[in-house]
Amino acid sequence: MGPEAVTGTDDNGDRRIAENETRLAGIIRSSMEAIISVDEEQRVVLFNPMAEKLFGLPAEQAMGRPLGDFIPARFRTAHAAHVTRFGVTGVSDRQMGRQLTLHALRQDGTEFPIEASISQTSDGAGHKLFTVMLRDVTARVRAETALQRSREELQALSDSILAAREDEKRRVARELHDDLGQRLSALKMDLVMLETDLRTDCGAVRALGQVSAMHTVIDETIAAVRRISSDLRPALLDELGLAAALDWLAKDFSRRYAIPVSTRTPEEIDVTEQAATAVFRIVQEALNNVVHHADASEAWVTLTHQNPNQNHDHDQYVLRVHDDGRGWNGQPKDGARRSFGLLGIRERARLLGGTVSIEHSPGEGFELVVTFPGHPDCKETQA
Repeated sequence: MGPEAVTGTDDNGDRRIAENETRLAGIIRSSMEAIISVDEEQRVVLFNPMAEKLFGLPAEQAMGRPLGDFIPARFRTAHAAHVTRFGVTGVSDRQMGRQLTLHALRQDGTEFPIEASISQTSDGAGHKLFTVMLRDVTARVRAETALQRSREELQALSDSILAAREDEKRRVARELHDDLGQRLSALKMDLVMLETDLRTDCGAVRALGQVSAMHTVIDETIAAVRRISSDLRPALLDELGLAAALDWLAKDFSRRYAIPVSTRTPEEIDVTEQAATAVFRIVQEALNNVVHHADASEAWVTLTHQNPNQNHDHDQYVLRVHDDGRGWNGQPKDGARRSFGLLGIRERARLLGGTVSIEHSPGEGFELVVTFPGHPDCKETQA
């Protein structure tokens, strides 16, 4: 084989190498992931366009800079040691930070979470080149954080509901024992005395007095039964509807806590039984928050019907519960109980297919706004 043939072969090999390098450079430039290569001293030798965009720095300014410049200061020493250890493993590539969230540092000083992998290669002289491929995972981390927060809130709400149920059972048991039990015991004693008096001729007048006292006890017992029953579920809600039930709730609240509550509702409220129950409980919880947290002197409950004559697809109600109290600063000490109450309100609104918003500021009152469809596919089944 002559010299001309060898030269031709070398030229073909050089051309293929050049084509491969051009193809690789194109892939690096168009990659949707940031690609950074550093030498053995961990100084940047390659910085692709996505890295420029991600870090807010042109490639010419990044070249030659330490890789640590793109890592938060608190992680730099550990990261440099990690790259060094990786260089002696003989492993060609691996994912970085499998058990931890990695962070990078933009040119403007802001940190952001990343997902990264690292690889190593050597040139003909044995010099190593480390290449890191990374992507910004801020959106994913935010979604995961929001999901975790939602799970924690739901767990807290579940715990709160269980505790509330136990408290309610304890309260009803105490009412039955202390109130109804004592009254019924008194009636039994009166009956024994009445039976004794009726056996004597001179006991008739005394018996009439005992009968009158028994009537009083019976009336008080009936009132106590009605009160306990109304606390569990007001009969007005089933018999006369939501508007009457809300009016009764406002008057009962005003009587108990000396805080006037005004109500304004449509003449006709066309909602399902489940929706009416949910709205009643929402107002009940909102008023409980008023008495426990607001230091208010007055409150208002308003239910308005929007687009009542339009297509049901656009038919909705807006419930507002507003007070003139001190507002809410949102701090746990001040708002832990209220926060659980709001979680319950949000859950009831969600089952109505509705939304909840609040408006508050210290010293300017607190307003709860619940918007829900007029004909919801309501999933609420319990009072």
